[in-house]
This record gives sequence, structure tokens and C-alpha cells, in this order.
Amino acid sequence: MSFSNLLLNCNRDLTMSLSIKYLDEANVREISGWNYDAPYDYYNLNPDEIEQNTHYFLNPQNNFYGIFEESRKFIGYCSFGEDGQVPGGDYSTPALDIGMGICPNLTGQGRGCYYVAAVLDFAQQMFDPPIVRVTIAAFNQRALQVWYRVGFHTVDNFEHQYQGVPFVILVRENERVLKDYRKCQMAT
Repeated sequence: MSFSNLLLNCNRDLTMSLSIKYLDEANVREISGWNYDAPYDYYNLNPDEIEQNTHYFLNPQNNFYGIFEESRKFIGYCSFGEDGQVPGGDYSTPALDIGMGICPNLTGQGRGCYYVAAVLDFAQQMFDPPIVRVTIAAFNQRALQVWYRVGFHTVDNFEHQYQGVPFVILVRENERVLKDYRKCQMAT
């Protein structure tokens, strides 16, 4: 059964079909305009760097993808690889690093588990990593709780090498998405 079909039945109040596809320039320009409220404004991109951001997000070596609802509505992005690492963290253990961003007007609504499960399923299919890792700003308790809920655990705490912001590194041995789905279902 596909991930999308699993999610269609996950909750009467939250029915969505998610897909992950390559980003295009319009998606990246949309990301550049996203404005998060404090304290999440840490994630806002510099509006004076739209061209640099577009080039970075669209560079195939950076492994950025879009998250789409109902196959067409762009709702977020994810990355796989070094982009998910933060300067100052210990990344000596081999793992697939995942970065992720969701449209600001969709955050804080209890959907994070579904977005994470879709990204983990995609990572399993595309990269089949033995270990997956995320690095999250310590103030972002909403994101931390979602990743903990799907089986991640903390392996390191550190401060950003240049900005002094505290971060948390979490890891998990990669498992099939069905377990992620069940945890989402139990949490709702």
C-alpha cells in the first residue's frame, strides 16, 4: 500500500495525499517569501538573496525536493545530505541528514507527523539509509516533539558555530513508514 493511500484513512478530520517531487523555480521563489512568526523567524530567508537561494535550492547536488498536497499544492520542502547539517555539530557518524521546511500558515496544526512520515518514506525509497538524522534548533519544540514521536532520539546538543543558537541532533535507525503511520495514528 502506498504512503498516500495510508494517509487517506489516517484521520477523519485530516485527509491528505502527499507526494514528493523535484522543486521548480516557482516553488523556490515561494519559499523565499515565507515569513515565520517569532521565534521561528530564525528560518526566514534573506529577501535580498532570492537569486542565490534559487540557485542553491535548484542545484541537484543539494538534493532538495518539494512536498505537495493532492499532487499539486506546494506545501513545503525537504533536503537530503549535507544541507541538513548545521555548523558546529558532530556529524562523524555516517547517516542521511534530512532538512525540512513547511509553509508558515500550515505549521502548528498537528500535521507535522504526516509530513515527516512522507519524507521518511521518500528517503527510504530513494536512499535506503541505515540511519537517518535531523538537526533542529532547540527552541523549535514543535518540530522536536514530532521527530521524537516517530522514534528519533537525541545524540548531541551544541551551539551553531557562528550564530550561537542551540541545536539538537536526533537519529533513528531507518524503519518502514508503516510504523511511522501507526505512531501518527496513535497521537491523533
